[in-house]
This record gives sequence, C-alpha cells and structure tokens, in this order.
Amino acid sequence: MRTGKRIFGIDYGSKMAGTTVVAYEAEGQVIFSSSAKGKDADLMILSLVEELNPDLVAIDAPLSLPGVYTGIEGCSDYFYRECDKLTKAMSPMFLGGLTARAMKLAAKLKAEGIQVIEAYPVKAGNDLGLKRFGYRDKQPDLDGLFRELHLKTGIDLCRYEKLTGHQIDAALALHIGRKYAADQAGILGSLPEGIICY
Repeated sequence: MRTGKRIFGIDYGSKMAGTTVVAYEAEGQVIFSSSAKGKDADLMILSLVEELNPDLVAIDAPLSLPGVYTGIEGCSDYFYRECDKLTKAMSPMFLGGLTARAMKLAAKLKAEGIQVIEAYPVKAGNDLGLKRFGYRDKQPDLDGLFRELHLKTGIDLCRYEKLTGHQIDAALALHIGRKYAADQAGILGSLPEGIICY
C-alpha cells in the first residue's frame, strides 16, 4: 500500500526511559530509530522529523483530554474520552505527563505543517489476528507474527531476527498511518473531543 507520503509510526514511551521507537520506510524497508536510555525521547523524534520531513505522524499516545475539560457539550467524564471507552484504552488522565508531552509534541509538529494522528497499535494488532502469535506476550512467535504482519499489511520485518514489543508497536503505528493516508483506517471517537485511529 504505497501512498507517496513519508509516514512515521511512533510507539511513545517515558521521556528518558529509552522505550520510544520511531518506525518509517526507506527503499521498501522498515527502519527503526529508538531513543537511548537517559536521553530525551522528544528531542530524538524532533531531530528525526527535521532530518526526514514526514508528512504524517501516527503516535501511540493520547493527543487530547476528556471533553469535560474544554467544555464540550455532552461530555461529563473526567477520566475517559469516548474513544478511550470504545477501544478500552488507558485514560489520558492516568498517563498524565506522557499525555501532556504527546499533546505538546503534536502541537509543534502541526505548527510545522505535519499531520498528526493518534494511533492505537494494540487494537490494530488484535484486529490483524496477531494475538495467536503471542503479540504483547513476553516470548512471541516472531516468525509467525512477522509472516502474518507481512501477509496482511505488506510490512516486512522478516530481516530482523529479534524485535522488542516497542518496535512491533511502532511498526503497527506505521501501518495505521499508511491506512489513514489511504483513507482506510478505522476511526473511533469524535473530532471535537478526540479520535483514535487503528
């Protein structure tokens, strides 16, 4: 599924934990850039954005707060957005600082003309049937998982002998970004409050 756009898929982690991973494609290959432990993950992302100039960033992190905080009519839940309830995602409020960082990063990218969407790799992975290969388990069947991912999405990770869950989620975020760019992504929630793409 080629869109002609440069797309980043990001599994977004704690700022200094070394668990943030960016996935993108170059010459038909999926490339991963990972933050280093003790180094600022947001600076790593911004440096990569400056270098590669993506058109679209699909990030696995909340990009809005429950609508009650911004006075959206009909919103009364202080913990969950409608999209969180529909996907059984974590509350943006429980994630606290990570949510604030993601919203700040998204605002900066949008100001530079980059489209940013909130992606939910877990739902995408489950919908693709990756659970039967141990997706999200400590010891997944990587060969089976990679084959299924390639068969169903065209994303080829087979050259990698071992990947972490963070890299797999970044690849799934990339897949969601590709689907969104081709108008094929699933979307839950509402635009005023926030949507999750999968």
